[in-house]
Formats: sequence, structure tokens, C-alpha cells
Amino acid sequence: MRVVSGEFGGLNLKPVPGVNTRPTAAKVKESIFNIINPYMSGGNCLDLFAGTGSLGIEAVSRGYNKSYLVDKDFKAIDVIKENIAKTHISEKFEVIAGKATDALKKLQAEEVKLDLVFLDPPYRMHITEEIVENMIADKLLNNGCLIVIETDYEVTKSDLASLSVLQEKSYGETKILIYKYKE
Repeated sequence: MRVVSGEFGGLNLKPVPGVNTRPTAAKVKESIFNIINPYMSGGNCLDLFAGTGSLGIEAVSRGYNKSYLVDKDFKAIDVIKENIAKTHISEKFEVIAGKATDALKKLQAEEVKLDLVFLDPPYRMHITEEIVENMIADKLLNNGCLIVIETDYEVTKSDLASLSVLQEKSYGETKILIYKYKE
């Protein structure tokens, strides 16, 4: 696993040991960034359910100012910190250990506004729509924020009227949904 492009292009990243973390496949990650590249404008990135931190690190490598990396698994947190250390610019990252809901409350309290969000929860959880709805209600998203969802089930967008679909792709069982937020 490595950073695909940008300032840290080619940097090898450490995987999380064990089977509890499912890293985004290299071809899927490269495809995601190829799709969102024309819409990327810098700012703050959130990698919720970060695992190795690969997506958030890739975002900073490609020009985002700061990346918030969230995971509740302590093995993952240790790996994220090790991977960030390899970039030699740890000030561009904030690691948050804990549940996604608590991390979102923390970001709201700190008045953080997001420009890019990666949502890749464990597939069995089926909480993607709820998380997006909460981020919108809590005013965490800047106008034009890109939301990248990786899942294995059909996401219903009925309650997410403020999102426009940029692209939907499937890679075997994995579905990638890319939305743009409009206030």
C-alpha cells in the first residue's frame, strides 16, 4: 500500500495488522482520486473510519491543508500515527481516537468546516446516510464539499437532497459513491 500521487507520491504505508480493517484497494483509491481531482480545492479533509489513514494522507499529499483521521481501533490509531510520521509534516494531520459520532461532535465544537469527506465504515454497519445527515445538520460541510462513500450496499439518497451525484462506480462488491454538497 502506498501514496499514489502528490507530495508523498510513492510513500509506502504500513497496513493495520489482523483482519478487522479492510483497506481501500489501490486501484479503487486511484480511481477515486482521478474522479475527484477536477473538483478538489484544498481545505480540510475528514477520513472517518480511517484504518491506515491512507485516504486522508493521500488528500494532504494532493494539496489539502489538513486531514482529520478518525478510528476507534487502537491498532489502527497506532498505524495511522506511524504512517503520518513518514510524511514528516505531522502538523497537517489530527488523529482522533474514538467513535465516529464523538469525533463529529468534537469537530463541530471546534467549528471545523470540511471540504472533503471519506466515509468507509465497516460494511455491516449500514450507517452512511445517518452520518451524512448528521454532518449536514451540524453544519460541518463547506459548500462544494466532496463526500466519497465506500460501501457494499445501496445507499438511499432520498433524505440527502442537498447532495448531487458526481459518480457511482462498482468494483466487484465494493460501491464507490461520490457526492458534492450544495447548501
